[in-house]
Amino acid sequence: MSVRNHDKNLSRKQRLQEKQRRQLAVVDTVDKAEAKVRKAEVELAGAVTEAVQVFGDEQSASEGLDMPVEAIRRFLAMARDEAAGVADADADAS
Repeated sequence: MSVRNHDKNLSRKQRLQEKQRRQLAVVDTVDKAEAKVRKAEVELAGAVTEAVQVFGDEQSASEGLDMPVEAIRRFLAMARDEAAGVADADADAS
């Protein structure tokens, strides 16, 4: 009987380990996808910043890009934050 209980415990342990392995794999996949999204948002923020410069102001860029002014402002803020973060990193490296 004790052998049978040992097999059940081992089997439960193996099932738990497999479940944990799958959970970690999913977390890793989500982390990688979030990093890709962040990179794409930063690129988009740069493009929106350039569009505002080309169109002349936020409202004109909003109309030209068919994007709400609130989204334009959010991307402009993101671009400023990114630029500030790069400037801070450069200052720390010096």
